[in-house]
Amino acid sequence: MDWDKLRIFHAVADAGSFTHAGQTLKLSQSAISRQIGALEEQLGVMLFHRHARGLILTEQGELLYRTVREMAGKVSMTETLLKASQDQPSGRLKVTTTVGLGSLWLTPQIHEFIKLYPDIEVGLLLSDQELDLGMREADVAIRFAMPRQPGLVQRHLMQVHSHVYASQEYIARSGKPETVADLDKHHLIIFGEDARAPVDDMNWLMREGLDDSVDIDRHIVLRVNNIYGMFRACESGLGIASIPDYLARESTRLVRVLPQVPERTIDVYFTYPEELRHSKRVAVFRDFLLKKVAETAF
Repeated sequence: MDWDKLRIFHAVADAGSFTHAGQTLKLSQSAISRQIGALEEQLGVMLFHRHARGLILTEQGELLYRTVREMAGKVSMTETLLKASQDQPSGRLKVTTTVGLGSLWLTPQIHEFIKLYPDIEVGLLLSDQELDLGMREADVAIRFAMPRQPGLVQRHLMQVHSHVYASQEYIARSGKPETVADLDKHHLIIFGEDARAPVDDMNWLMREGLDDSVDIDRHIVLRVNNIYGMFRACESGLGIASIPDYLARESTRLVRVLPQVPERTIDVYFTYPEELRHSKRVAVFRDFLLKKVAETAF
């Protein structure tokens, strides 16, 4: 099969329409339609159901898409390894981490990294959902848990510490909790249950100090699906939340409450595919992160 046709098929399947794929590939809609038609004729099967709302893969199309996606990942990996063999680190480096850590800590550091390595084109993908490093959705990840995927290299990066915080406005309005039992009378902001938390036991504050045999339903004023949103809601005076210290330090309005409650610590890992073990881009970025972590109190 012609790789050019397969490459176009992969783009169309990802985009869901000829028009959007054309914008990505810088080809006309008619040219893409002809290429897909020629591929379908060559294979003797329909690859897409055509609808007014767009394109949907047929069963045969799904089978081909899985294979082509794997091929594209291997081609991209080979390109990365070839570029990594150059003396000067260069090329694209896609980095993924959570919205909170990426927005408040990592993004401000990138200016210095790019100044040190101007030939590396950095892309930041901020998401609380794990991207598939094996399929090259990203090159490296900073994750709040050990990787579950096989074939990934991990390096312990740091520990993030969390405490209980409320805003000065909230305390002035609702009072300051002096004991853990006082949480029963306050509004709590927690991680949304409809989203996968980046770490286990994100909502420990709901159960802190409670006996499992006692049925007390603390008042949840808001559920947010990422830690940065929880931080901003807490800062606005909406309620009390468990916030990482590196986030809390960004605000002059937050006050630590319940200092007697033990801090929560989370291990953070730098992760990348085994195939990139010898990549110079990955190596210099890892070393840069370790340097910046040593300069930061988390």
